[in-house]
Amino acid sequence: MNAHTPRFDTKIAALLREDLEPWQRLNVTAFLVSGLGSQVPEVVGEPYEDADGISYLPMFRQPVLVFEGAKETLKAAHTRALSRALPRAVFTADLFATGHDEANRAAVRAVPTADLDVVGLAVYGPRSGVDKVLKGARMHP
Repeated sequence: MNAHTPRFDTKIAALLREDLEPWQRLNVTAFLVSGLGSQVPEVVGEPYEDADGISYLPMFRQPVLVFEGAKETLKAAHTRALSRALPRAVFTADLFATGHDEANRAAVRAVPTADLDVVGLAVYGPRSGVDKVLKGARMHP
């Protein structure tokens, strides 16, 4: 980190189940972080503009760290995220069989919290709180 790189007091993290296929990892990560960006406005920076004045959408103001873990790690992280009341997004295995937002929401709604087959979880909050949620996970290779 150089002198111009800010150190954030917060962390954006996505935790993926280690047995996902590469295309699933990318898809799940994109879906998860879109939830955070839509509901936690402070994570989004200002719009971009190139030298020709062409505008681009704003993106997160800080890095998104991606982790992986076993099914048990995801279940424990999900429980910890709920107990800490951190902003979170969830992606369950059932969502691979749906094709649109309404079906996705119905698939999650149909399963009790304790029975969700979580394959991805995104969380945002104070660094220490997010680190505690991610206990047992490792950085994605």
